[in-house]
Amino acid sequence: MPDQQSAYQCPSATTDPLRLLRQQLQQWAEELGFQQVGVTGVALTEDEQRLQQWLAAGYHGEMGYMADHGNMRSRPAELLPGTLRVISVRMDYRAPGVELAGALTDKHRAYISRYALGRDYHKLMRKRLTELGNRLQQAAGPLGFRAFVDSAPVLERALAANAGLGWIGKNTMLINRKAGSYFFLGEILTDLPLPVDTPDRADHCGRCTACLDICPTQAFVGPHILDARRCISYLTIELKGPIPTELRAGLGNRIFGCDDCQIGCPWNRFSKPTTEADFSPRHRLDKATLLELFSWDEQTFLNRTEGMPIRRTGYENWLRNIAVALGNAPASLDIQAALQQRRPLATPLVQEHIDWALQQQLSNAVNNS
Repeated sequence: MPDQQSAYQCPSATTDPLRLLRQQLQQWAEELGFQQVGVTGVALTEDEQRLQQWLAAGYHGEMGYMADHGNMRSRPAELLPGTLRVISVRMDYRAPGVELAGALTDKHRAYISRYALGRDYHKLMRKRLTELGNRLQQAAGPLGFRAFVDSAPVLERALAANAGLGWIGKNTMLINRKAGSYFFLGEILTDLPLPVDTPDRADHCGRCTACLDICPTQAFVGPHILDARRCISYLTIELKGPIPTELRAGLGNRIFGCDDCQIGCPWNRFSKPTTEADFSPRHRLDKATLLELFSWDEQTFLNRTEGMPIRRTGYENWLRNIAVALGNAPASLDIQAALQQRRPLATPLVQEHIDWALQQQLSNAVNNS
């Protein structure tokens, strides 16, 4: 199906039905809880080249899915044949009253990335995106569309930037001048040739390198280039084996994901708290101690993480991550006892991290004596 963008650029909204639909799309998106919506075409040539270079350098680590499906990730029309437009949306997730940087200073507390404290966003957003597509179809007539929220090979940040939702910062996150970066992204691929929005091509990061400098494991090779193999989010969520010894101290008390490169970003002073109650912390996980979470058995873990992003890491890696954080905590007899008590029941992977943590605890005790 040919791209019909040029045929719909000039007429006013009063005479152009597609422009009227674009205006309605804005209203529907807001009614469904999205803070912003934008429309773009499917061209991602430069982004495809950058992705190929990133993969060739091996920066994706064990995330083999990033290299799967050929070039489909950067070619939406291969994912859904006939696609002419991508409708991109964002939804704020930072729950009101939840600490950010302050929660990293108490080394006895567990830090969980703030996007993961509440309900899993995938189903919530995909349901609403599908409703948005249905409304569009009811108004426009038969059309092809599919909604995606991290559920298919899609370069969502590049598409969102092209749709005018922000720019990709030096920390590789999409940043919005009025809303920072604490938001989720989702897309609708469609064959409806809606008028496209104008992207903001300016680099609003300027000379700032706060996000690069603050990274605890120095995971950024340079501006806009993340070596995921050193990223705490990768290490605590994606990595299935042992966490490299040289990177463990950098984890601090972070047991699922990391927000440091967002916490350090000056643009996040403009971020807004979410109005979605489902993104509020469950089980007081924003205030939980490491020892409290380390005491969970597998059934407790499964029960309390049901319907949450945290479930993805699995119980074994949950214990692995917390063991590392306990090793990074100040020397404590209670911590040492908990580690020793857990060890005989743990898998070999967790045992190795417990042994490291016990060594760190002894070292911390000596250094503080």
